[in-house]
Amino acid sequence: LSFPQLLTGKYRDTQTSITDSSAVYRVSSDKGASVTLIDLPGHESLRLQFLERFKAGARAIVFVVDSVAFQREVKDVAEFLYQVLVDSTVLKNAPALLIACNKQDVTMAKSAKLIQQQLEKELNTLRVTRSAAPTSLDGSGTGGPAQLGKKGKDFDFSQLPMKVEFVECSARGSKGEEGDADFEALEKWLAKIA
Repeated sequence: LSFPQLLTGKYRDTQTSITDSSAVYRVSSDKGASVTLIDLPGHESLRLQFLERFKAGARAIVFVVDSVAFQREVKDVAEFLYQVLVDSTVLKNAPALLIACNKQDVTMAKSAKLIQQQLEKELNTLRVTRSAAPTSLDGSGTGGPAQLGKKGKDFDFSQLPMKVEFVECSARGSKGEEGDADFEALEKWLAKIA
């Protein structure tokens, strides 16, 4: 799932980016509204650095998950999402959060429902192991990281201050490489938050 694909609706081969890019996106609704989308680098070592730069002004966050690689990457995905969710600025601003489960055109893709369940389970484990950490993500050190979810209850996304939704999408669409990208659910969400 990439910027050019979302903007043109066509599949394109892409590589993991190392810089941010932005574009104005006109939402598909009667309002004729537009939003500025900022695509943060997917490269592991750069993600948090760019999140730091843009988090304060973000009205919404789209967190893209590779539904095919998810099973083997679940711990890494959950760790990055955890860092986003316990960030003090993100918690204070509570931007709408969409978890876009990409590559749904592939047979081995995990469903959004399964991805949600596994992320909740993994985040539940992470908050136990991370609760002893000495400082928060932004380095303020005010009594350790924020508590994720409700104390004494298994974590689920409804406990967060922001509205979290899951959608299934595909950069290739259902007709394979030449098909139109299937971003309908993502586009509907963008129209709703614009």
